[in-house]
Amino acid sequence: PNSFQTTFTPVSKDKNSQTAGLLAGGDTQSSNGPSGQFVARGSIESPSKVLLMLVAGLSFSTRLYKLTEPPHVCWDETHFGKMGSYYINRTFFFDVHPPLGKMLIGLAGYMSGYNGTFPFIKPGDKYENQNYWGMRGFCAVLGSFLPIFAYLIVLELSNSCTAAIIAATLLIFDTGCITISQYILLDPILMFFIMAAVLSMVKFNQQRYRSFTASWWFWLVLTGINLAGALGVKFVGLFVIVLVGLNTIGDLWRLLGDMSLSLVDIAKHFLARAFALILLPLILYVTIFAVHFVVLNKSGPGDGFFSSAFQSRLIGNNLHNASMPEYLAFGSTVTIKNLRIAGGYLHSHWHLYPEGVGARQQQVTAYLHKDYNNLWVVHRQQDNNSQSGNPDLVRHGDIVRLEHKETTRNLHSHLHEAPLTKKHFQVTGYGINGTGDANDLWQMEVCGGRKGDPVKVLRSKVRFLHRATGCVLYSSGKTLPKWGWEQIEVTCSPYLKETPSSQWNIEDHINPKLPNISLSVLKPNFLEILLESHIVMFRGNSGLKPKDNEMNSKPWHWPINYQGLRFSGVNATEYRVYLLGNPVVWWINLASLGLYFTMVAVASIATQRGFSLGGGLLMLGWLLHYAPFFTMGRILYFHHYFPAMLFSSMLTGLTLDILFRSADLLLHPPYSYWFQRTGQLLLLFSILYSFYLFHPLSYGMTGPLAHEPGSAMAGLKWMDSWEF
Repeated sequence: PNSFQTTFTPVSKDKNSQTAGLLAGGDTQSSNGPSGQFVARGSIESPSKVLLMLVAGLSFSTRLYKLTEPPHVCWDETHFGKMGSYYINRTFFFDVHPPLGKMLIGLAGYMSGYNGTFPFIKPGDKYENQNYWGMRGFCAVLGSFLPIFAYLIVLELSNSCTAAIIAATLLIFDTGCITISQYILLDPILMFFIMAAVLSMVKFNQQRYRSFTASWWFWLVLTGINLAGALGVKFVGLFVIVLVGLNTIGDLWRLLGDMSLSLVDIAKHFLARAFALILLPLILYVTIFAVHFVVLNKSGPGDGFFSSAFQSRLIGNNLHNASMPEYLAFGSTVTIKNLRIAGGYLHSHWHLYPEGVGARQQQVTAYLHKDYNNLWVVHRQQDNNSQSGNPDLVRHGDIVRLEHKETTRNLHSHLHEAPLTKKHFQVTGYGINGTGDANDLWQMEVCGGRKGDPVKVLRSKVRFLHRATGCVLYSSGKTLPKWGWEQIEVTCSPYLKETPSSQWNIEDHINPKLPNISLSVLKPNFLEILLESHIVMFRGNSGLKPKDNEMNSKPWHWPINYQGLRFSGVNATEYRVYLLGNPVVWWINLASLGLYFTMVAVASIATQRGFSLGGGLLMLGWLLHYAPFFTMGRILYFHHYFPAMLFSSMLTGLTLDILFRSADLLLHPPYSYWFQRTGQLLLLFSILYSFYLFHPLSYGMTGPLAHEPGSAMAGLKWMDSWEF
């Protein structure tokens, strides 16, 4: 039923028809009018294969050229190269993205002989004798598939080799796509899975009349696998999941309207999609995390972001294979850890708050590292020193006094304002050798607990309510000035809402009068660590706010190519690489978005009915990968637009092809043929020539800057906001 395409195809009852479009036919010469051309699908097979090989050759050669240049760390390689090293060394770390991309980078490094010893401290560090080409090469190979996938997707949607080759050419010769594919980054891996998912979905749509055949199952399952891959690299993968989900809903709606199908048939279709597009990706996504936790089993820089129970899994952490009493008792020496990300351990030291900062008493802070000054002794309200035998357990609702072990001062609060969070009260160390006043008393509550519940080490979330003022002990996450040793502010918050900042847990626990248990019994199970890692990632993502002096890119900047990103080098003596789209490609894409809407509107008015140009799926893909960034509060960068740019380029291929073919409606042969070919040649020339002009941005440049004479980029700084 898909064999023949007519020139004009208004939207039929089959709403999902991907080939509906204005002149969705093949690449033969124009006929005499809008309805005289029928093209068999088979006739485009042979030229399309030759063109596909050409696209593949150009794509791989542009991405692999000068891959080892510059031989130093560029931009975010400092993060993702380092994380690849952590996998090779099995060292635990924290990142705001899911682990698949970094795992694949680590695997690529390991397979190519990299030993995981390079520190990746900062951009500009020389690689020296390190084997870094394997990780860069892996990313470049995946980036090389993007134009190939674009060619195949547009060919499937339009049946036009011209549309497909335009889309592929835009991506092959885009300086931005080349630059972002050539370094150790997550972006090429993410975009590979996004495009592979879209291609699999489009191929599956073409199988609709061959339900439950081997090829139908193959493309359906492959779609699910690629969705898991996209989400496993970055949470941005959710956007392509929504795209596939909307396509699937449309597909099922069409099946519901098919009177030839029984309810059992429709149920089979529904269950097949639920398995391949929901259950299978979920299983694969969880498996990615299972591998991540098994591989990263050694203590590392990520420990402090996670709970004490989580840390007890990690070899080399002081909680690993440790043994300590299970329940907190009076007389115990403990460390108390805040539950917010990087909330730190409750800490004090001999230094006093400076003049003018609340009462001039001993500082109490939160400290991110393990330290002797994190130790506190838990006492009763009035200590009974004659106590013998087993000490009493601390229970929900008990009044306690916390004495700092090193300085013997009590944890204390009063109505002076906190140093940084002015609506909170100051927390200090007060008294000596246990003698203090009523402001040293705190009521200990187990979150979600009842009166009489004991406090479990590691597992119980507890709050400390100050008896005198009614406030709650709180880690604000704000960094104190130099006088506070740049540690984290601890306050007493009058706002009693339960948040991670006001919740604590007992981590280290020493009490010789109590029996020890092995902490292995407290180790969290897989589902608990999976849930915790996601909570930590989401909190980390929402915490990525722009710093005071940091450049924050705006989403409206992106389609107009307003500003790029420095990957390497600043001054004339350095090797400079600058991430910026090929301006001609990006501005053609921008114009084509407007042209697409205009053509749909004109065609709909002309035919006075619903009208499709076959690009609706690509337009939806562009919107889904672009519009959500306008609602995000986190810091944004130019490179976030690249997945949307892929859809925009594919839509351009389709739109310009229809524009060239519409010459048939305005001109008689041979003029319509000449117009088409002239338009296509001009487009190709402008893309190639602009690539020739701007290619130093991708492949690197040294010497004078763009505004200086003798520069490779002289006269090409077309916008003041470009910084090359």
